[in-house]
Amino acid sequence: MVIIIFIVLGILLLIDVYAFKGIRMLTNDISSSNVRYSIHLFYWFITIFAFSGIIYASGNASIIRSPKYMPYFFNFIGILTLFMVPKLVFVVFHLMEDIIHLVKIIVNYAYTGSDYSGEKISRHNFLTKMGIIIAAIPFISIAYGILRGRYNFRVLRETLSFPNLPTAFDGLRIAVISDIHIGSFGKNRAPVEKGIEMVNALEPDVIFFTGDLVNNMTDETHGWLDTLKNLKAKKGKYSVLGNHDYGDYIPWKSPQAKEENLNQLKAFHREIDFHLLLNDSVELEQEGEKIALIGVENWGAGRFSKYGDLQKAMRGAGGKPFKILLSHDPSHWDAQVLEKTDIDLTFSGHTHGFQFGIEIPWLKWSPAQIKYPRWAGLYQEGKQKLYVNRGFGFIGFPGRVGIPPEITLVELKAA
Repeated sequence: MVIIIFIVLGILLLIDVYAFKGIRMLTNDISSSNVRYSIHLFYWFITIFAFSGIIYASGNASIIRSPKYMPYFFNFIGILTLFMVPKLVFVVFHLMEDIIHLVKIIVNYAYTGSDYSGEKISRHNFLTKMGIIIAAIPFISIAYGILRGRYNFRVLRETLSFPNLPTAFDGLRIAVISDIHIGSFGKNRAPVEKGIEMVNALEPDVIFFTGDLVNNMTDETHGWLDTLKNLKAKKGKYSVLGNHDYGDYIPWKSPQAKEENLNQLKAFHREIDFHLLLNDSVELEQEGEKIALIGVENWGAGRFSKYGDLQKAMRGAGGKPFKILLSHDPSHWDAQVLEKTDIDLTFSGHTHGFQFGIEIPWLKWSPAQIKYPRWAGLYQEGKQKLYVNRGFGFIGFPGRVGIPPEITLVELKAA
């Protein structure tokens, strides 16, 4: 691990030194030496801050994972991202200019044999100047994503029609939320309360929560009981667990401590009046007609935990004309649901839309789709539908760029 940290720091230092060469080139024309040196000092202050944070985090993993300090660590990641991404953009342009200049030198030497002891090749630093301008775009975008984007909740509405939906459920209004990651908010209750008010304003019949209430520990929920309990639904609130809810990503003193943490989290779901589905199902009844709501524990493709048992969860759902599944990870739909079951509608989360992407009428893109073909919104194969919620909260990078936090309102229609 120490070797890896040194390699990472070495690479970052090379990038910083090279980027500073470009910065110094651009600031040479500033007449005031105080302004010029202030820019240089600020540049290296940010670098030293970043290196110090990385070294501290690598040696104090247990501290930064605690609910008390994790929000501060996420803010550090935000600052690091805010300056590092634009710096990489700037370095690319500055490198292009240096390559072009080097090519000119080689070509000129080949044709003239000049050793450049006399006249120098003209350089106008056009690409380097362009680089600093282009780098401002990710800087502004990331800054907005941190300051506003992560709290800019939006309601996305879908009307989904099914020929086999019992008529009594025609018009059923479902509010879907996912990936709250309550520990990431620290003590900042205002945005969470705003999001909950937006959910309640929809006056849903039911609320579905598709997992990742916490980042790692149930202690993150301390002080949030009254806030989260305020979610209102006319006919019930239902939830499942996500991969982060099991505490798999941090060391525990003993297996018993980890198990107790999970038991406390399950109890918290009950305290906020959510019916937590653990590889089982319930009947939703309306005007004498019934549909099945199935909930599995987390099941994710690849390295993610596979606690889910879909066959077990579906045992009580047989004979129901319409089935809804709550499954945190959308990869579960392709692996075990699609064309292998008669589940009509699945709700998932997990991807967060990578908290970064572009969604405009003619383009929908995010790095999330590299791993998850079903990464956000509605998908349909044959008669089966999957909806992937983009998430309520955030983890790691404390922001959202182009992918706002989402509250979904789904209205079911009998076709």
